[in-house]
Amino acid sequence: MSLIDQAGEIRSGEALNSQVIEDYFKKTFNDLKGEISIKQFSGGASNLTYLISFSEADGDKEYILRRPPFGKIAKSAHDMIREATVMQTLKAVYPDIPNILTVCEDQQIMGCDFYIMERLVGIIPRSELPSELKLSREETKELCTNVIDKLIELHKVDYQSAGLSDLGKGGGYVERQISGWSKRYKNAITEDAASFEQVMNWLKVNMPEDIATCIIHNDFRFDNVVLNPDNPLEIIGVLDWEMATLGDPLMDLGNSLAYWVQADDDPFFQSLRRQPTHLEGMLTRNEVIDYYLQKSGYSNINFDFYQIYGLFRLAAIVQQLYYRYYHGQTQDKRFAHFVEAGKYLEQRCLKLISAHELSMANKAES
Repeated sequence: MSLIDQAGEIRSGEALNSQVIEDYFKKTFNDLKGEISIKQFSGGASNLTYLISFSEADGDKEYILRRPPFGKIAKSAHDMIREATVMQTLKAVYPDIPNILTVCEDQQIMGCDFYIMERLVGIIPRSELPSELKLSREETKELCTNVIDKLIELHKVDYQSAGLSDLGKGGGYVERQISGWSKRYKNAITEDAASFEQVMNWLKVNMPEDIATCIIHNDFRFDNVVLNPDNPLEIIGVLDWEMATLGDPLMDLGNSLAYWVQADDDPFFQSLRRQPTHLEGMLTRNEVIDYYLQKSGYSNINFDFYQIYGLFRLAAIVQQLYYRYYHGQTQDKRFAHFVEAGKYLEQRCLKLISAHELSMANKAES
């Protein structure tokens, strides 16, 4: 059982009213009679995920509850109803999504919208694989490519036939992202944060046209997939659809690569690692790009822009979380040092920009 991803203690300031939750569950699911237990999953820094279980004579009945974070949040952010609707619609053509059991818009329950879904019992590859999971180099590589294949599979879904044409605005996605994330970063800046002015200006000047429009996950990482405990190389679930939309697939891959910390990265980047991409057998970022482009049929792509964008977007997300901590809107101690991560990500972006400019200059001379 130690291989299975486990929920733990509830973080300070994120407790639920157990009596209210118990009453709601027993009213919604008429067959529940046991005692309630509420635990919280450690992953995620945005929407919150809880394990709700009822101990009964015939075994525990388990559910997953997803709700927005506590504290002041943007009006358009953390739309739980949209997330649940996307999952319900997409599941018909992309089966690796948990079943949504019910959606609640009654603000009297928790003061927010939330939904309940089935629990997929499995392994979630977080910063370290479970010590009991001893994969060879070849098995680790197969796991790596299987995860990337799930992203490729998503990008190949016919969103129009799936009834998801209104999931996003479609064309013009690259421009909207650069403009939108630049605005979000500026709105969340604190006096101790990196400016990112040079990076934002470079991204604005170097924007490519959208290469395609497809369904994108927008947060596709190892710790958002669930592995079959009986066959750990098989992906049985993809989680966290909060930011799914219609957009450019290369931008989606760029987002994923921002979290891809490989074995030869420096110690500070290693300290930010949230998935086991450092293990022997895992592809490097460049190998991921080559693998994805080859299997997706794209050619003559310079991926520098997408990598820089992904790191900048991650920095904006990190700064938004730090802003909430800085202004006392959350007590989550994980966010206390996020400002330093932002400064590091700015330097990483600037190094990539310099390398790109040098490469372009050398090509122009040859």
